[in-house]
Amino acid sequence: MLTFHIDYYIAGLINFFEGGDLEIRDQFSFDLPPIESPEQWESLKSKFLSDAERFADLLEKMPDSKMNEAFVDEKYGTYLRNIDGMIEHCYYHLGQITLIKKLLN
Repeated sequence: MLTFHIDYYIAGLINFFEGGDLEIRDQFSFDLPPIESPEQWESLKSKFLSDAERFADLLEKMPDSKMNEAFVDEKYGTYLRNIDGMIEHCYYHLGQITLIKKLLN
């Protein structure tokens, strides 16, 4: 579920950075369809890794001047603030995954 949750936000920002609307909503960020096979789990992990790589690529290509621009609307702060927030969000949940893995082992 945490893998889906992290990827939900990454994919939403990719869509926005590529010219789409910002369509992500907190209320849908845990709407993981049931994973009923190892293949579905592998597909989710593959999508997550692919999206993370695409997100990093888009950030690398983003001009520095964009970082201080308003993100969608001024009330959301700057691009830099939102990108930093995404990174912190990922670190937070990846930390949770690490702790859960340790508990299971």
